[in-house]
Amino acid sequence: MANINTGDTAWILVCCSLVLLMTPGLAFFYGGMVRRKNILSTLTLSYAFMALIGVQWLLYGYTLAFGKDIGGLIGGLNFLGFMNVGAAPIANYGSTIPHQLFAVFQMMFAVITPALVTGAFVERVRFKSFLLFGLAWATLVYDPLCHWVWAAGGWLAELGTLDFAGGTVVHIAAGFGALAFAMVIGPRRGFGKTPMEPHNIPYTVLGTGLLWVGWFGFNAGSALQANGVAVNALLATNTSGAAAGLVWMLLSWLDGRPSTLGLVTGMVVGLAAVTPASGFVTPLAALVIGVVAAPISYYTIRFRERQGLDESLDVFACHGMASTWGMIATGLFATTAVNPGGADGLFYGNPGQLGIQILAALVTMVFAFVVTYAIAKVLNLSIGLRVSQVEEEVGLDISGHGERAYS
Repeated sequence: MANINTGDTAWILVCCSLVLLMTPGLAFFYGGMVRRKNILSTLTLSYAFMALIGVQWLLYGYTLAFGKDIGGLIGGLNFLGFMNVGAAPIANYGSTIPHQLFAVFQMMFAVITPALVTGAFVERVRFKSFLLFGLAWATLVYDPLCHWVWAAGGWLAELGTLDFAGGTVVHIAAGFGALAFAMVIGPRRGFGKTPMEPHNIPYTVLGTGLLWVGWFGFNAGSALQANGVAVNALLATNTSGAAAGLVWMLLSWLDGRPSTLGLVTGMVVGLAAVTPASGFVTPLAALVIGVVAAPISYYTIRFRERQGLDESLDVFACHGMASTWGMIATGLFATTAVNPGGADGLFYGNPGQLGIQILAALVTMVFAFVVTYAIAKVLNLSIGLRVSQVEEEVGLDISGHGERAYS
């Protein structure tokens, strides 16, 4: 273990905590936007993944994602049950930190990604169906994508895909998965007719703050070292989130008044958009990424509303579409001056990188949508995805969990 760097190890230990903090942050971000009768249910959806994926990743998720490559498609079983995952560093997965620490850091990504999808079906999903869906989605969507993009031998990694912290694996997958699930489960009863206003916007504001802080670990930690690339990723993350928040606030102001909910939504959009690019682009490029991401997601939401689709908390618009732009932007703005381990993009003389980025985004969209749609359809035809009409009207806090958030 002579190769272990204590500074790098300490940094990634902190980042593990920061990324884990994002899931409670997401719970409150989502929880504030639902009706008061469903706040506990919504919080539970995110927290349940901290338990469920915390076990799944240890037992077999990590080995499917990062085990010995099988045809560029999936990992072998050499890390089953964290077997052979010890304190010594391992090539390709953090050469200066313990292998076990790398695996735990990746676990935190595996936890929050399916939690993002829950925004598509809050206020109407059966808890049993949700748990089965989450386990199937993590196994059939997240783990293979993770291997394709980040594992040694993964076919998108071998192609030269640049995805620093999860534009494809996390945000596009969650966004297009959410779209597919929403199409299968259908809208909430009364959607478009009954007011469904957020019951506690301060919760959403609190959740945004926790997400932003956690995102520093999410993006900067993906350098896997305490170095200049990590610092650049942190600065790029902050810049894009700030820029997108400002632009979204201005857009909502043009439509009436500067919305608090709009401001924090824009911030999350900017953070999602820069995720794949953060370790490869300059801070000024990150500014452009945030500025462009805000109107893309803002008008995607408007389009979704006109179509009458109840993708309840806009995971597709805010994560899927924002990070699709982020992947394209990486192909435009990436430069080896920021990260010698990356590649130059179109604006630095390498147009081929843009093509690779677009291909990776398209593959992720199609794969996540099709597999999620299939999982949701099977569950809907077998045990059913939705609660009954009475349970939905009463609220899932009482009908599903037998508890009330507010007396």
